[in-house]
Amino acid sequence: MAESKSKISFEEALLELEQIAEKLERQDFSLEESLKAYERGMELKKICQRILDTAEGKIEALTKDESKKTNKTGFRGDTKPATTENKTSDPEDLF
Repeated sequence: MAESKSKISFEEALLELEQIAEKLERQDFSLEESLKAYERGMELKKICQRILDTAEGKIEALTKDESKKTNKTGFRGDTKPATTENKTSDPEDLF
């Protein structure tokens, strides 16, 4: 399965990696085949890691964008940050 890095999905790479690991554990390969399988496994690991890193970067960017929006407007749409002064124990003041 010599698929290029851009054409294989995370799920496909992970599945193939799991299959290789299972075969290596069962010792279904000769030494030469084991080395080739190991090389392919390392390639698949890099593909999976690259895809995960990209997804993590997107999540971080989205989270930063969302937190900037929240910080600018505050929870209730206030433009200034909430202060901790004059705290009261009246539940009505919480809402």
